[in-house]
Amino acid sequence: MSTTTDETKEVSAKVEAKLIPIYVMGKKYEVPESLTIMKAIEYAGYKYIRGCGCRGGVCGAGSTVYRKPGDYKIYTGLACQTVVEPNMYLTQLPFYPAIRAIYNFHELEGKPEEIFELYPELFRCVACNACTKVCPMDVEVMDYISALKRGDIVEAAEISFDCIQCGLCASRCYGELPQYHIAQLARRLAGAYLTPRAEHLKTMCANIETGRYTEGLNSLKAMDTDMLKKTYQERELEPATAGEDWTPKDSTYL
Repeated sequence: MSTTTDETKEVSAKVEAKLIPIYVMGKKYEVPESLTIMKAIEYAGYKYIRGCGCRGGVCGAGSTVYRKPGDYKIYTGLACQTVVEPNMYLTQLPFYPAIRAIYNFHELEGKPEEIFELYPELFRCVACNACTKVCPMDVEVMDYISALKRGDIVEAAEISFDCIQCGLCASRCYGELPQYHIAQLARRLAGAYLTPRAEHLKTMCANIETGRYTEGLNSLKAMDTDMLKKTYQERELEPATAGEDWTPKDSTYL
C-alpha cells in the first residue's frame, strides 16, 4: 500500500479545479470552473438520459439557454461545448418543438415551389436576424431563409451546411418558422437534384457494385487483432509534403 506524502498533497491541492456557483433548475451548485455545461450538470448529480447526443459539439441535442447575473441578455449555446461561468442560470432544451412537413421525397423535383408549398410560413420571416444571432454554429440563418424566398435552393443549402438541427433558431423566431427543418429539405433537394454528380463518385460506386473491394475486406475480416494492428501500423503513409497527385505504391484498391 502506498502512502501520501505532504508534498503529494500539496501538488494535488494545486491542480484541483476552482469551484464556482451555477444554478440548475433554480438550485445552486458548486462545480469546477473548467467544465462544460453538460459535465457540470452531471457533476451536480443530474443524469443525462436524452439530449446528450455525441457530446462533441456537433449533434445539436444539447441546446442551452442561460442568463448571467446583472445582464439582461439571454444567451444560448450547446451544453457540450459551452464552458460554465460563475452564477449562470441554466435551462436545457434537449428538444425544441417545430412542425416538420410530411412529404414523399421521391415525388419531389427540386423546385422552389415545392418548398413554398410545404413550408408556406417561410414568407412570415420579418428579417429580424434573431435566428442568426442565436445560432451556436454561426450559421447565417436569415441569409439562407432569404435565399429560399428568392428560390435559390443551392445557395440556401450551402449557407446552411453547418446546421446541426438544434432548433435554437426556431426558439427565437418572430415569424415562428422551423428554419432548421426548412434548411434540411433544401440540402436534400440540392444534393439529390441540383448538384452535379462527381465522376469519381460514379466510378467508386461502380467498383463497389462489381465487387472490387470484396476480397480485401474479407481478408481484413479474417485477421485476428494482432494481425490487424500490424497491418495498420505497416501501411504506407502519405508524406506530409505530398502533392494532390500522390498515390500509394499499392493501388490495388484505388
